[in-house]
Amino acid sequence: MKYRSAFDIIGPVMIGPSSSHTAGAARIGRVARTLFGKQPSKAEISLYGSFAKTYKGHGTDVAIVGGILDFDTFDERIPSALQLAEEAGIEVIFTVEDSVTDHPNTVRVKLTEGDREIELVGISIGGGTIEITELNSFELKLSGEHPAILVVHNDQFGVISAVTNILSKHQINIGHMEVSRKEKGKMAIMVIEVDQKIDQDVMTELEGLPNVTQIIRMVD
Repeated sequence: MKYRSAFDIIGPVMIGPSSSHTAGAARIGRVARTLFGKQPSKAEISLYGSFAKTYKGHGTDVAIVGGILDFDTFDERIPSALQLAEEAGIEVIFTVEDSVTDHPNTVRVKLTEGDREIELVGISIGGGTIEITELNSFELKLSGEHPAILVVHNDQFGVISAVTNILSKHQINIGHMEVSRKEKGKMAIMVIEVDQKIDQDVMTELEGLPNVTQIIRMVD
């Protein structure tokens, strides 16, 4: 992996003890919370590899739940996250998985509230850097470090062009973009990381496009 700055090696300002097992875990939890858009009533957390073996000693459990509570990596409430989640009425379930994953620091987070549900897979690469590799069974690559939008749409001709034309019109530069679909002509998802925050008027314009069914905004 390529590091962009010394802070990628040193790690972020954080509650310890580990940048990969604590800070990275907190960021994955917080991305899940951001994508879900509200506080869930239930969080099911499946841990794999190194996360599964050392999660209590390294504080991975409290870090992920802290992120789900929308705490940043340096938030002093993280060590008390499990208790705070219980007080907030969030049911938290941890499962230790034996299956082997591509990356040792892997977690699957499923958040629910009523009939609303989201499930993602995240990996902690090191130095607090993360990637979201799966969202609701769609494969993707989302760092969580930059402003981004996730565009859920019907896999039809012209949708990608329409979205990028609107971003271009508003002088929003795309840093990374990919499209994932399960089946030709069915549901697909665009992941677009950009260099600046996307205002609500741009979101409204994107939401009005034909074949776009949902847009989720990630704010850096």
